[in-house]
Amino acid sequence: MTAASAPIDVLEDLMAARFSCRAFKPDPVPREILERILTAAQKTASWCNSQPWQLVITSGEATKKFRDALYPVAASGAPMSGDFEFPREYRGVYLDRRRESGFQLYNTLGIERGDKAGYAKQALENFNFFGAPHAAIITTDEALGVYGAVDCGGYLTSFMLAAQALGVAVVPQAALAFHASVVRKHFGIADDRRIVCGMSFGYTDRDHKANSYRTNRAALGEVVTFVDK
Repeated sequence: MTAASAPIDVLEDLMAARFSCRAFKPDPVPREILERILTAAQKTASWCNSQPWQLVITSGEATKKFRDALYPVAASGAPMSGDFEFPREYRGVYLDRRRESGFQLYNTLGIERGDKAGYAKQALENFNFFGAPHAAIITTDEALGVYGAVDCGGYLTSFMLAAQALGVAVVPQAALAFHASVVRKHFGIADDRRIVCGMSFGYTDRDHKANSYRTNRAALGEVVTFVDK
């Protein structure tokens, strides 16, 4: 990236470099860097400029306490219950893409196809925050419904790109919303807030195999219809 790069070049570089990190170093992100990421993400567009997102972010001992509260519940096989309905099903091309990305991860980690115990063990790493020093929970106002959740998705993208620009890795995690009652109780989140998702972040462990692959993206012809007349 050069000083003469056009803004679109910078954006394309950031989007191409960003990936979901699944193994972190223990080093914390300095507060001034985190606040710069948050300040940039706060400029995200939202429905009627409602800016419905609110975050709880853990560091240090607070991350450990959150892990200690959430991991045993997830590991116990307790029923999952989120504030938003889970997808009814993945079908067609969406199922294909989901399977492909999953098998990319499992193959990289040496988990053989059909090894359900191996799949489950890796899934539990979500609740270990993949070793990240920070975890975050993103909530929206209950009254805003799906529109508030969509705005939070835009905010999450802005956060990830701002983090990427400052050398900070992120993994967005629906899994951290799977046990909403545990999260709500742990952080004292009000009943009128809906837990959208979570994320873990910190600095990438570049030597870990889980960070050695990249997922694919569909061609424009698969997702765009141009109407000219």
